[in-house]
Amino acid sequence: MVGSMGTLRIVAGAKRGHRLKVPKEAGLRPTGEKVREAVFDVLGPVAGLRSLDLFAGTGALGLEALSRGAASCVFVEADPAVAAVLRGNISTLGYEQATRVIVADYRRAAGLLAAPAPAFDLLFLDPPYRMLQDVEVALSPLLPGLVTNDGLVVIEGSRASRVSFGQVVVFDRLYGDTRILMVKMGRECL
Repeated sequence: MVGSMGTLRIVAGAKRGHRLKVPKEAGLRPTGEKVREAVFDVLGPVAGLRSLDLFAGTGALGLEALSRGAASCVFVEADPAVAAVLRGNISTLGYEQATRVIVADYRRAAGLLAAPAPAFDLLFLDPPYRMLQDVEVALSPLLPGLVTNDGLVVIEGSRASRVSFGQVVVFDRLYGDTRILMVKMGRECL
């Protein structure tokens, strides 16, 4: 059951200042506004990109991308109660036509979404920090079927996180106790 709600704001773009509901769940840790702003400053324009938010929670990362002009976002959330809050956030912002919500474990969802022709230009990975190395092992072989050549994977982890998913790390910065890594997909990395 989802506990009482907090809020988080969209930082920029068409829905700047709009609030997202945040369930007060143990272990749910939405990406904060300052970190999201820094991530999108580094990413630059995302207009027209197809994104995947694999540990969606409230949808903060994917909804921020949509607000900044991304063409679409698929959200994956394993907890049905949190997914219901996510759907509410999508509806409140009016992004139903540009989104899809999959309620499933990330491994199952990634397996279903991976294809010979990758569907996503941008992948957001913000798993529970304790899971990050297991996520790297599970997803590394699937990334070429998920993310386009020259696409980016944005990884949020703890300060001690050191992962690359077998790709080229193009950004690595600390924001307090949060480490943001970005890896660029490339055929030469396969």
